[in-house]
Amino acid sequence: MGLNCLALACSPRRHGNTSILARKALDGCRDAGGKTDFLYLTDYSYVPCRACGGCDKTGKCVVKDDAAQLFEKILACDRFILAAPIFSMGICAQAKSFIDRAQQFWAFKYLLGRRLFDSSQRKGIYISCAGTRLPRVFDGALQVARYFFMIMEIELAATCCYPGVDAKGEVGKAPEILEDVYDLGRKLV
Repeated sequence: MGLNCLALACSPRRHGNTSILARKALDGCRDAGGKTDFLYLTDYSYVPCRACGGCDKTGKCVVKDDAAQLFEKILACDRFILAAPIFSMGICAQAKSFIDRAQQFWAFKYLLGRRLFDSSQRKGIYISCAGTRLPRVFDGALQVARYFFMIMEIELAATCCYPGVDAKGEVGKAPEILEDVYDLGRKLV
């Protein structure tokens, strides 16, 4: 049986650049023998973390919405691809809002002193595009992505950040970028 490979596309723009790249990376996973699943974050309804402390005693979020379904899928996968573009020099709001809901796992690990897995061989990649080429445009997003992978106990095997990619579907005209993420998807499996 192949490894379960999940991609979460976080852009509010369906079929945008990061979504295209996530699908291409999943193609690499599939061609290497992985079972693949692609999700659009915008298909799910969730609210931001309320900082209510409801997860402090149990490690489970008390807010009842679709975030729980998404986290179940992420916890069940062997390989994870997070694809989120840069908006205003940071990870897009949709991704950040969802990642903030991982507070429950922080509580589980650091307040309750438990681990999500006894041992974890889980790996993943972060994919991003930015319309600008400003220096350090990916710095903030990379910090958030690294935290998310760490708290979910997924080894961040690679980051793929492409500046100067803005117009919808523009990345589809960049075969070297498509080949790059495809190869990383293959190597992930």
